[in-house]
Amino acid sequence: MVLGGLVVIMPLPTRPLAQQRPVITIAARILAPPTARTPLTIAVAPEEGLPRNSYLRIRGLPQTVALSEGHAIAPGVWAIPLSALPVLAAIVPIGAQGTAEIIIDLVSFDGKVLAETKTALVIPVADQPPPAAASAPSSRPVPLPVPLPGPLPASPQVGSAALASPPPAAAPNPGQRERALSLYSKGLELLERGDVDAARKFFERAADLSLSQGAMALATSYDPNELAKLKVIGLQANAAAARKWYDRAAELGAAEAGERLRRLGTR
Repeated sequence: MVLGGLVVIMPLPTRPLAQQRPVITIAARILAPPTARTPLTIAVAPEEGLPRNSYLRIRGLPQTVALSEGHAIAPGVWAIPLSALPVLAAIVPIGAQGTAEIIIDLVSFDGKVLAETKTALVIPVADQPPPAAASAPSSRPVPLPVPLPGPLPASPQVGSAALASPPPAAAPNPGQRERALSLYSKGLELLERGDVDAARKFFERAADLSLSQGAMALATSYDPNELAKLKVIGLQANAAAARKWYDRAAELGAAEAGERLRRLGTR
């Protein structure tokens, strides 16, 4: 620009930080051995300017693999709050193996995808002898062998009895948490098979062991809003039961439970 015979160099406009497109960073390949907790080191930048209540949606996980944070919103699909990324880990059961392509989306509260990336989750074959009576090897991963626990005294039942007040929240010890995650993983496996009643029982046992994911999954299975999103047919919603288990999940620290409760309040 020329002003009064002087050449003035104008700086190029910079893009405001809030308008910069966010980027998700993760290793291109993650080795996740069975029976181990494998950290999933995921970074989202820039942190400033992200829409409120944005979260990560992780797709393509094997059905037997559970995550330490967040909750499953569909078979193989998890929603993870950004605040949980520093401690996020994958829990791989014995018998799982193979490679899965994982898609990670940064999603705003209104469902808009802000960024996307991919990684490969590689589960090596466990170093263990094959069973004596094994026949030809199967290509399908063996689900986690979690026995059904014994009956719980005065445990609330699925249906109208599920509206009883939940037990007070208590922080699980490491052994309880691992068992709860195993129960939760088994519930996801049953849900994938379409056995919703059995899946709910496993989710409830996981919630009884103070696992927030178990309470969230159980609430989701009753939530009319979430069932409508998943286009589930033939599964009866129960808003009162969903509120009860979202309340429990909130007690156990699930940040997204509050928003689910607010949505139910409009019905």
